[in-house]
Amino acid sequence: MQNRSDNPSMIQEKRTVEFRPNSRNLFFHILTACNLSCTHCYINRKQHGTATLDQATIESWLRIFSMRDRRKMETDEKRMLRDVEDTNVIFLGGEPTMNPALAAGIKAAREMGYASITVDTNGYLFHDILDRVSPDQVDYFSFSIDGSCSRVNDPIRGKGSFDICTSGIRKAVEKGFSVSAIFTCSAKNIHDLSNMPELLRSLGVTRFFIQVIGLRGKSASASGDRLQLSRSQWQDIVPEVAVQAARIGLHVTWPKVFLEPDEEFICAGVAAENFFLFPNGRVYTCPLCEDYPLHAYEICDGRLKARPPLNESQLFQLQIPEGCVMNRLFHPGNIDYDEKGMPKNRIACCMLKEELLPLN
Repeated sequence: MQNRSDNPSMIQEKRTVEFRPNSRNLFFHILTACNLSCTHCYINRKQHGTATLDQATIESWLRIFSMRDRRKMETDEKRMLRDVEDTNVIFLGGEPTMNPALAAGIKAAREMGYASITVDTNGYLFHDILDRVSPDQVDYFSFSIDGSCSRVNDPIRGKGSFDICTSGIRKAVEKGFSVSAIFTCSAKNIHDLSNMPELLRSLGVTRFFIQVIGLRGKSASASGDRLQLSRSQWQDIVPEVAVQAARIGLHVTWPKVFLEPDEEFICAGVAAENFFLFPNGRVYTCPLCEDYPLHAYEICDGRLKARPPLNESQLFQLQIPEGCVMNRLFHPGNIDYDEKGMPKNRIACCMLKEELLPLN
């Protein structure tokens, strides 16, 4: 789904990013510990565990999803994992750079043939990670930053975090790494989103991910704070800022969130290969399920195993007027209904993205 901007002074390509059946994304949480305590953190240690994975475990679990040698896999694993062309890995935490085995994991992923390697970080860059890996080993360091200044960012992410994160971005750029930034929109910072593109451009960031806050982890139990955004807040602000960012040369991606009346609902859990792997061995295929023991798979004794019903896989098959089944089950407050009890808007799969590409 593609279109060109109507503004002749601004040439970008806008498109809805389709699910790619020939690729796989592995979101690999190599620990759940973090030095920060962000108000919207989605980590749930009761569900995700508290372990810090060692080098041997990281390499073993990477090998399961690398698909380099299917002959060594058990029949059940071959059936669970499609024979895809590319697998991308995103190392996450907690704060992944707090794990001293991260550098070894990055190098192992590259040796195993992963198509792209990304590290999501809060910018503190522990264990001298920028000195232990090279730009040809990491495709992106992706920095989480939730405000254009400390006044906005720090109440969300922690005192001093803005200065440290922006300093980390500068260091990564100076060392030749490609750098992206993630901004999680909520009621606390949506007013500041328009200030982000110029800041990121000045720091040398090339890709900008605008995220919508979800009711997961801490934000699901925030005491009296409504962090969620209304449809009008999202649609009136985010696309306009995306255009602003693309106009100055940033590649911008943001969740689709709401479907148009004529758009078909497609679930990534059915149409794509996304795996969310946690230190306790749980493997989810939908991030909205992560607060619950609904994971479709788990790693036991070094092997990927399918879990018996009922799990997220069976729920993906349901067709409802609201669109995303998981959103209806876990985040019903996101959906407005008319006087006949029908949803005013359908919710897209949370993995469906839109993007603006600056054309040179």
